[in-house]
Amino acid sequence: MVTVVVAVLWGALAGALLPRAAYRLSVPPEEPWRDRCPEGHPLGGLLGRARCPECARAYGPGPVVPALLTALLCAGLALATGPRPELVVWLAAGPVGVLLAIVDVRVQRLPDVLTLPLAAVVPALLGVAALLPDHAGHWPTALLAALALGAGYLVLHEINPGGMGFGDVKLALGAGAALGWYGWRTVLLGTFVAFVCGAVYGGVLAVVRRTGRGTAVPFGPFLLAGAYAGVVLEAAAV
Repeated sequence: MVTVVVAVLWGALAGALLPRAAYRLSVPPEEPWRDRCPEGHPLGGLLGRARCPECARAYGPGPVVPALLTALLCAGLALATGPRPELVVWLAAGPVGVLLAIVDVRVQRLPDVLTLPLAAVVPALLGVAALLPDHAGHWPTALLAALALGAGYLVLHEINPGGMGFGDVKLALGAGAALGWYGWRTVLLGTFVAFVCGAVYGGVLAVVRRTGRGTAVPFGPFLLAGAYAGVVLEAAAV
């Protein structure tokens, strides 16, 4: 229970600090991060509330929803994983995943400043976890899965760049490492969930909005949802 409480508090705090980053990073591809509020006042730092200290104007998402969502996700990770070493990795990656999902939904972009560190840090931290007692994963498989899932998404990107962005390819590296920690079955499960969720969303969107087949859909949130589902289900089963 203590582990879950700590995870919830961590998630709430981390989620409450995401709005400013979400505003600054939610720009179209090839554009620099926002460094000013809508009134033109300079912004300092990447984390914190999305409210300008000079004009007191709220310029991005409020802190409540990100805080609640991140706290809920971290609670699920803690309940499934328990006090095992890899939980630290999941709790560190969770807020980053929430931020990525927010940005991708808003502007259909997965910033390199988030995806590339995630691709490096998740395998590195899992390597540390593998050295500690009571861990429940396999680090070599995590590394292989990161490369395999990244390669798979790269193939899909080359086949249909409009349907699968290169940001998804880079995000797949970190997600693949997380899924691969629990084995290849988890990789398949997480990938299956991601594509099913994406297909359902695309179908509903087509019906409700009557969009065409060529309408771009942000896939990052579904990739992250698949990784989360795979990790939670397999961690709970170990």
